[in-house]
Amino acid sequence: MWIWFGLAIAALIGELASGTFYLLLVALGLAAGGVAAWMDVGLQWQLIVCAAVGLVGLGILRATRVLKKREVDDRRNADVHLDIGQTVNVESWSDARQARVWYRGAHWQAELAADQSPEPGLYQISAIRGTRLILSRKV
Repeated sequence: MWIWFGLAIAALIGELASGTFYLLLVALGLAAGGVAAWMDVGLQWQLIVCAAVGLVGLGILRATRVLKKREVDDRRNADVHLDIGQTVNVESWSDARQARVWYRGAHWQAELAADQSPEPGLYQISAIRGTRLILSRKV
């Protein structure tokens, strides 16, 4: 019985070190196995209780979307691309709403954002798609 609780404490310590919810579920399952052992049920039932509690906990976390990563569009995230928000000067646009701009000491392919009108002037980088800058009119 005490081995279950010892393993649960070890999983909790691992949880504190890693910061994931998975080891917390393992610790809860191990503690449930310890409770089953304390109630003098057979080893196979202790293992079933341990697994069931862990799987039910995982199902609850998945249903509440706690484990789902926050999806961030890295093409528009200034924390990922430091160029987002920077200003460039566009001298002219092509008919395909594209231009070549001088930025950071080199020529870059630029594309006009969907809701913008193609006029020369100052634009700000609103996204990066591959090596192409997506530009919006500077406010």
